[in-house]
Amino acid sequence: MLDPRIYRAALVPILFAVIVVAFSLADRPRPIGTTLAPDAFSATRAATELTALAAAFPLRRPGDAGDAALAARLATGFRAMRSYQVSTPSFDGETADGTRHLTTVIARQVGQPGPELVVVAHRDALGRGARAELSGTAAMLELARVVSGGQLRRTITFVSTSGGSAGLAGARDLVHRLTGPVDAVIVLGDVGGRALRRPFVTGWSTGDGAAPLQLRRTVEAAVRAESGGNPGGTRAMAQFARLAFPVTVGEQGPLVAGGLPAVLLSAGGERPPSAHARVAPARLQAFGRATLRTLTALDNAGDLRDGPMHDLVTVRKVLPGWAVRLFVAALLIAPLLATVDGLARVRRRHEPVAPSVWRIVTGAGVLVVALAFAWLLGLTGLLPSAPPEPVAAGAVPLAASGLAALVAMTLVAVLAWLALRPWVLRRVDRPARARPGGEGAGIALLVVWCAVAIVLWLGNPYAAALLVPGAHVLLAVVAPGVRLRRPLALALVALAALPFVLVDLSIASQLGLGPVEFAWMCALLVAGGVVGPFGWALWSLVVACLVAAAVLALRPKPPAASPGEPRVTVRGPLSYAGPGSLGGTESALRR
Repeated sequence: MLDPRIYRAALVPILFAVIVVAFSLADRPRPIGTTLAPDAFSATRAATELTALAAAFPLRRPGDAGDAALAARLATGFRAMRSYQVSTPSFDGETADGTRHLTTVIARQVGQPGPELVVVAHRDALGRGARAELSGTAAMLELARVVSGGQLRRTITFVSTSGGSAGLAGARDLVHRLTGPVDAVIVLGDVGGRALRRPFVTGWSTGDGAAPLQLRRTVEAAVRAESGGNPGGTRAMAQFARLAFPVTVGEQGPLVAGGLPAVLLSAGGERPPSAHARVAPARLQAFGRATLRTLTALDNAGDLRDGPMHDLVTVRKVLPGWAVRLFVAALLIAPLLATVDGLARVRRRHEPVAPSVWRIVTGAGVLVVALAFAWLLGLTGLLPSAPPEPVAAGAVPLAASGLAALVAMTLVAVLAWLALRPWVLRRVDRPARARPGGEGAGIALLVVWCAVAIVLWLGNPYAAALLVPGAHVLLAVVAPGVRLRRPLALALVALAALPFVLVDLSIASQLGLGPVEFAWMCALLVAGGVVGPFGWALWSLVVACLVAAAVLALRPKPPAASPGEPRVTVRGPLSYAGPGSLGGTESALRR
């Protein structure tokens, strides 16, 4: 069914792609530096402001009275500096407590024409006190005092958002309010907490790509200069996971997804601090000065005009996104051509392929129905909260209603498997209980797998790369001429699923999620509409293909020829076809 010669010949483009990738590696852009020391930032004054705000507004759940009162106080403070144009737009946003009326405080100091600089910090918190989470707001107020009166040449905007504790509603709304050109958005998270978790600078998106590398390196260099320590970085595997599945709980995520160059600066990394996290004035001094140093460096530099990037940073080199796309395409050529050739051979033998394709599609449909049910739970408000952005661990707790939702999703999937799937198969005249087998079943699996890989490659080559190992190893699993033992065949199926497991483990580790919390986050991503129907269909097809591959791996081996069976001596076109292969005449045999 599968011609190994076509497969081997199609491996040649990989060598070409490797050469191109090797020559495409480039040096990382240099960070933008400044010789001006940020001595004007006062950590003592910022710490005093933090203590006063935390004491006056201990309860600041998004949209409640404390959050609104703090927004009014911040607006009054910005107006008192006399150099800012202050506005307080309101909107309805999805939070951990459902839909709430939220207020954004925007203070803009107009400078020279050109791209502006933006500093963002959210003021809300889910726990009482939460001084570490409020430290970004205190540092932002001190920065606004330092640069007031035209200390910077560029236009600078300070923004206090709400909803950043869960749902990122303020950041999502801010994307539409920053209408002018923006060179950099610095999001201040926990800049005063005692607990350190690297990397301090995060640029992941909730959409596609990541923050510009030069902006990230500029902020990292400022942190290194002020703290004297290593700001940390993200390993290539973790970068690959985030680019394949864009997910983040930081406020920079919606901003980067909206095309803005934004980074999160936080001593606790991407995860939010606990409500009882302690604050260190020395930490506030280091990160506050690092932010001021970054603003000064960007103010004296030329326009960056950089958007989200799709490059991979490894071994201090930058691998461009187009090179990754080319390399993944080269890796997919061999299994794709082998699948097309195998499909043509099976069709010439009149082996049925469509029934097995329908089996895979209906198997994926079971998962799609369960995911659609989760989306309906979020749409109708039956879930406690379904924010339209990823949420941190514990922001939307897995309470009794959450467990009931997960159980209900499982029951819907079981019901769809037992009732809906057989009905669909009967409607298309396919026996629902027929055991898949034959060459058509294997080709159907390869066709669906390669089709999903191509669709993913068009949109996200990093996600398509996860299907590359399966595209190669499943050839051996489904080929009838390859006699694999069942343990080995199952091991190959597990190898096809391994990239997805590694990516999930990497993301769960970075976000501090356990297995149950990770499953709950995935359910919230579907319920909140973060992952849409197109994503449901694609990844459900991947799961259905893996299940079908496991079934094929367990199929019985074809029976071996009996000793008394006549031996076939006629050779076909895939082997020797020279003189004598078809036998000889009687005259030739006498000679």
